[in-house]
Amino acid sequence: MSQAEKNHQDHQPVAKNNDYAGLMPLTLFLAIVAAYASLLIGWVVFPMLLYAKYEQPINFNHSLHVDETGDCESCHYFREDGSYAGLPGNDVCTGCHSDVMGSDPEEIKYVEEYVNKDREVDWYVYSRQPDCVFFSHAAHVLKGEMECETCHGDVGAEESTRPYYVNRLTGYSRDIWGENISGINNHDWSALTSAHAGEDDGEDGHGEGGGFTMKSMKMDDCADCHLHMKGVEREGCFVCHK
Repeated sequence: MSQAEKNHQDHQPVAKNNDYAGLMPLTLFLAIVAAYASLLIGWVVFPMLLYAKYEQPINFNHSLHVDETGDCESCHYFREDGSYAGLPGNDVCTGCHSDVMGSDPEEIKYVEEYVNKDREVDWYVYSRQPDCVFFSHAAHVLKGEMECETCHGDVGAEESTRPYYVNRLTGYSRDIWGENISGINNHDWSALTSAHAGEDDGEDGHGEGGGFTMKSMKMDDCADCHLHMKGVEREGCFVCHK
């Protein structure tokens, strides 16, 4: 190497650490953008892709039927042995709808597509629990004197059936987990306790607390409700799982 080349090499500037200081704001900005993008995908986009939306086979008017029958038990009743009949079948519905009674297209559809063809309606069940879960309606409604609305909401006031959202991975309704995909429990269980104790509106317990409605039907909700209603911190597994 010639002397001139050595002199040129000796005069090359040496990089200093503070030369990269200007990259810090850009790096921080990109990190914030990436964090927000992750949250957007995880909390908005992913739930939209996770659930499939279906409409019920028949757009059922609960409000109309409650007005006609006067109660919920005419269709959703307990058998003599205490077991719960659940969703009514054609044997119940044809008591009124063996023939078309009016001009409602949904009734016409029911009679023509299901009654006349002796087919049961394949309803999407919002509250269907996993097969390993045992739930006794009699224990909660008859013995516990809980209102149906506590877990299911005021279905009797609905004039049309809402869409059914099913988890593409598990095959269960979104109502089981609730719309809050994080699963964080933010329910005010004291409202339910006070309602049943009659603290909000005289002795019937149908005041502010009586309007409490469970927002989901997962295991944590059942456990917290049992804790506040029964004072039991932890039930035996066999109580719910058979």
